[in-house]
Amino acid sequence: MLHQPLFLNDISGSEIMVILLFVLMFFGAKSIPSMAKTLGKTLFQIRNATSEIQNEIRKSGIEISKDMNIGQILKDKQEELTQPMDQVYSEIENTIHYAAKETPKTISNEALLPVEEIKEEITTEKTK
Repeated sequence: MLHQPLFLNDISGSEIMVILLFVLMFFGAKSIPSMAKTLGKTLFQIRNATSEIQNEIRKSGIEISKDMNIGQILKDKQEELTQPMDQVYSEIENTIHYAAKETPKTISNEALLPVEEIKEEITTEKTK
């Protein structure tokens, strides 16, 4: 990301020269280096302060998320919701296995009789 000073976007080179000339005449040649040094220190302190504030905000965000323990809360709620569904699933599965054990392995001819009659009716209707 490029950072351009906002005030330099609309100022041309000749205007900057006029400003520097005015500063030189107003403050004198001897005081300009000390002013620049003070300005540099001030900007350095401001940058350090802003980075410290950003770090503190990040640390507090991490601490808040640890304190809230969102992951554990979500896991608990998920288990709370899936437990009844698992119980129903296991009950259905047990019912199916239990019913499969009780059904006879062979089908009697009497049970097949209605099926055969239905097949005959279907074939006769198709031929018509």
